[in-house]
Amino acid sequence: MLNQNFHEKVVLQSNELKSVLSPCKGVLRTLLERNEDSEYAISTTVVDFKPGSFFDEHVHDSGEELFVLEGTFSDEYGDYPAGTYIRNPDGSKHSPFSKEGCKLLVKLRQFSELDNNKIIINTNNQKWLQGLVPGLHVMPLHNHEYEHTALVKWDSNTEFNFHQHHGGEEIFVLEGTFYDEYGKYPKYTWIRNPHLSKHKPYTLEDGALIFVKTGHLLNRI
Repeated sequence: MLNQNFHEKVVLQSNELKSVLSPCKGVLRTLLERNEDSEYAISTTVVDFKPGSFFDEHVHDSGEELFVLEGTFSDEYGDYPAGTYIRNPDGSKHSPFSKEGCKLLVKLRQFSELDNNKIIINTNNQKWLQGLVPGLHVMPLHNHEYEHTALVKWDSNTEFNFHQHHGGEEIFVLEGTFYDEYGKYPKYTWIRNPHLSKHKPYTLEDGALIFVKTGHLLNRI
């Protein structure tokens, strides 16, 4: 088991972790959290497809959620460039590959039983909404029951209010550097803040773009 104490804060710089081989040649994984050592694990992972690599057709029990970080990810249904958000619901299947190579943030087997809609959003083509404070911009990606997923863009030198996370918060830094009173989080840092955690986040000169999930840890504690 890896990072399965959901009452503790976890911070990992994914670029500094060692990747492991997957069952398919040319596909590497950087494990962030995992409940068991099997291909049926509940997990959060950074996945690297080398050019020309592929996975055999497989079924997603309890769903797959992913965000394309770099390159172009593909399956028999289409091509998905960097910045694409995808949700493949329980029971869906596909044969993924990448011609040029790609890097993904992937969450497996973490869907609610009633959350069964397939979603594909190219965030490069979506409008930003004004956030709760000046300098903050939000792009909602998915909402179901208590789970909320979005991109949040922070301008330089932006401060957010001190707040508490009911149901926890998970952040993956996509660009720039994210901060709070507990630390500094550069690009490709993964942060998991537990249920009822509190902080006051901010940015400095380079701003930040983050992938954020909130509320979803209620079903894991």
